[in-house]
Amino acid sequence: MNNNIKAILLTLSGSFFAVLMESLIRSAQYDSNVYTIGFLRFLFGLIIIFPYLIKKKFIPYKTKNFKFYFIRGLFNLPMMILGFGALVYVPFEQFKALHFLSPIIVVLLSFIIFREKIYMYRILALVIGFIGMLIIVRPGIVHFNIGTIMILISLTFWSLIIIVSKFVSKDDSPITMVTYQYTLMTIFALPLAIYFWQMPSLQSLIFVFIGAISGTILHLSLALSYKYAELSVTQPVWFSGLIFGSAFGFFVFNETPDVWTWIGGIVVFSSVLLITYNERSKDFKNTKNIVINGN
Repeated sequence: MNNNIKAILLTLSGSFFAVLMESLIRSAQYDSNVYTIGFLRFLFGLIIIFPYLIKKKFIPYKTKNFKFYFIRGLFNLPMMILGFGALVYVPFEQFKALHFLSPIIVVLLSFIIFREKIYMYRILALVIGFIGMLIIVRPGIVHFNIGTIMILISLTFWSLIIIVSKFVSKDDSPITMVTYQYTLMTIFALPLAIYFWQMPSLQSLIFVFIGAISGTILHLSLALSYKYAELSVTQPVWFSGLIFGSAFGFFVFNETPDVWTWIGGIVVFSSVLLITYNERSKDFKNTKNIVINGN
């Protein structure tokens, strides 16, 4: 199995656990607020990995990229508040669909910043996935509310977080990346949690804890995928989250997807199949299908 396929499978795993985490966080906010739940999500995440940090004598904290982690943390705070907060305003599949503007931004930024090569089939996969998202969201037909605006701002911060994470991944291990994320986010979110504290029920606390486990798997999967492949390989795979989101919306939140959601989901899934199929071909990279070369 080549590295690109490993990265695609890791991203698929991350996509699933992202949806699982978001559904749990959404459920937990029914009797609390985003500031409390957001803080607890990262605090529980830090508690989960803390035994490992002790075992490794806190070696994961050793890095030369602290300033980049600090910047990432500053991006992460508004991304979390706006993203988690929007969960209660929009249907789950629409929440996931809107997030698929992020791969477009990330691929463009990866070309500008990292000088990545952009192959024709990768562009095509992004375009197909984006069309699938538009079929579901239908801008101008489906009403845009405050939740939509929150998501759009949140995903902009998320795109920047991915770029920073890709940059530090060349030097640091996935556990170092997750350790700094959990540590800094716990610190940054603490003042807001204290000010807006709203005690969750036991059920909500359980939801957040399981969500923290899912989020940890998500971030470790992504951090590892950054080491295996370029961002232009993995980003189209994020469109698969739309299928997972529609399934969770239907089975967990009783939100019945309309026919356009199913049509859009099929289009989105085809974009994932396209890039996975082409990345399996070792000889494909040696063809003249490079349309943009950043080097």
